[in-house]
Amino acid sequence: MIFCALVLYNKLCRMCDPSSLKQQFLKKWILGLQICGSGKQNMSILERKKAIQLSADIALASTRDGRTCWSRALIANASKHDDNKVLVQHLLAPESERLKKASTGLVMDNKRVRCKKILKRSCCIKRVRKSEPQVVLAKSIAKRMVNRKAQVLKSLVPGGEFMDDISLIEETLDYIESLRAQVDVMRTLANVTELVNGK
Repeated sequence: MIFCALVLYNKLCRMCDPSSLKQQFLKKWILGLQICGSGKQNMSILERKKAIQLSADIALASTRDGRTCWSRALIANASKHDDNKVLVQHLLAPESERLKKASTGLVMDNKRVRCKKILKRSCCIKRVRKSEPQVVLAKSIAKRMVNRKAQVLKSLVPGGEFMDDISLIEETLDYIESLRAQVDVMRTLANVTELVNGK
């Protein structure tokens, strides 16, 4: 599989701009797979799945250089477990110190955001407007629906529970773009693997 990934990487190098997101992801993902594969010879299917997912997540997050909240949250979550620290350190080698600081800063920023929200709620004075009850009811229903959808979105995006609505939308768009690149690379790798194996 690593041979197929290297073939794909060489193909992408010839086709794409060197700073391409897909190329950066593939390069770091190959490194992550090599690190995960070198640790154990006989891995179960579940262990392989976790290793592939972890190396893909960290590789994807590291392509964003800690500029996005979701990438810092992925790195912070992966760094919590002792088993993953070696992989995180290898994949983030040059920028690891800066990203680790950014990931720990995420915790402080999250506390700050929560404190601001609590303060905003406690100081907020609800003004009662004189309007038709149906309009007020429709507005409150729409607001509740938007809040429910935002909560679902916050649970899907790494680090989303600590973002305001505007940041959440920006981060979600960036996360979707990155996930699409990840899926494209993985599909291409699967196709190359099938071609190499002659199936």
